[in-house]
Amino acid sequence: MTDYGLPVLATIALWWASTGGILFLHGLAPHTYRYTIAGASVLVVFAVWGLVATGSNTSASGAYAGFCYGVICWGWQIVTFYTGLITGPRKEPCPPQLTGLARFVEAVRTGLYHELACLIGAVLLLALTAGKANQVGAWTYISMWWMHESAKLNLFFGAPNLGEDLLPRRLAYLESFMARRPMNGFFPFSVTISTVAVVLLIERAAGAQTQFEITGFTMIASLMALAVAEHWFLVAPMNANALFGSASRRDSSEWVGALEQGLAVLVDFEAADEGGSAAWSVALPHVCNARDLAHVLELVAAGGFGEVDSVRGAVRTPGAWVAFEMRGARARMAPFTPRNLDEPMMVTRGRRFDRNRLHAALRRCAA
Repeated sequence: MTDYGLPVLATIALWWASTGGILFLHGLAPHTYRYTIAGASVLVVFAVWGLVATGSNTSASGAYAGFCYGVICWGWQIVTFYTGLITGPRKEPCPPQLTGLARFVEAVRTGLYHELACLIGAVLLLALTAGKANQVGAWTYISMWWMHESAKLNLFFGAPNLGEDLLPRRLAYLESFMARRPMNGFFPFSVTISTVAVVLLIERAAGAQTQFEITGFTMIASLMALAVAEHWFLVAPMNANALFGSASRRDSSEWVGALEQGLAVLVDFEAADEGGSAAWSVALPHVCNARDLAHVLELVAAGGFGEVDSVRGAVRTPGAWVAFEMRGARARMAPFTPRNLDEPMMVTRGRRFDRNRLHAALRRCAA
């Protein structure tokens, strides 16, 4: 069991550490990104050299090394994307009226240069290791690329858990291209592909004759199994971001209670403070579609309606009352039982924002 157990544990540890490390780095202040990119670039040069140097190494250590090099190469792609260095020509939120193919095209444009960089990276690694006995690194990179693309498509088509709180502020506009819904038609297809790949890789690992093959196939199979788990996290009734000690939001009962108490005294209030920030209240539809409201909040957070500092409110949905709040570039929603509220309401505070467009978008949320 050691022959298989150690590669599995090593894969999980490296995946968790690398993912958590990247989340930590892109969560730092933007002025640190230049150092992050510089460090990642030094590492990727070393990793590419390592892949070439270990191309003929067919020992277990060669498989471990190739896997690590592949992870580093993919990590560089993710670092340059999340720091905003390599993204795409579109850096604005999705217009509310955009749907279908037009919305998909604009979503592709938000990460077009990143996608091209990923493709170039895959071609480069396959070319450098072509004909070599040790191709673990190249296939590690390709496996992580598939995980990334499949997850992005599922977020575009819709899932309950979008993980939007993990996006850095400069990429907050990407939230407007995600959809929050229970399931999408692509999800079963993508999970099935990954699951079949896991089974085939396990079969190869079980039938392998050398320690190199056992280690290499086991690590890539474990990586694909993590891809399957990540996909299920998108639809599972849990917050998988806690695995990385992600920034936590306060307990929903705490912030919802404070929000309702504040709203009770802000109804129909409109005033300006000395900094030029104005509070604006507006009536909401009697019953709202929660998914449409979430999309509007994502657009607000991404700057789609101008300079909005905060949004607080509560609405009825077909199933329950829902409280919502947006501060900075983060929006959140939670069901609750109102004590002081009789009618849906929202209070927005900001400087220069388009009230008419925002009001029209809210009216379109009517269930």
